[in-house]
Amino acid sequence: MKGVVILSTYPDKKSIQKIANSLVSARLVACVNITKVSSVYSWKDKIENTDEFLAVFKTTQKNKAKLKSKIKSTHPYKVPEIAELTLKDLNKPYLQWMVDSTN
Repeated sequence: MKGVVILSTYPDKKSIQKIANSLVSARLVACVNITKVSSVYSWKDKIENTDEFLAVFKTTQKNKAKLKSKIKSTHPYKVPEIAELTLKDLNKPYLQWMVDSTN
């Protein structure tokens, strides 16, 4: 079993906390780290400087498709970031905790 991290940014803490709680309760993720970030990006031919909240969703390979689908269907942005990072070298006790938390 491999661990997977999915990254996504959200406009406010309330929107990410709601989805994070539901995903942990549904056992689609073992954990969601949430941190405030400053983002600089181009949107509709304008440079934006925005405070956002970065969500780091920790899950397993078997749950990643369901997780991505849930993020897409509940995300407040028209074009949400859904970036996948495959974890090649994760300490075994932590990976086992992720597996146990998502089964």
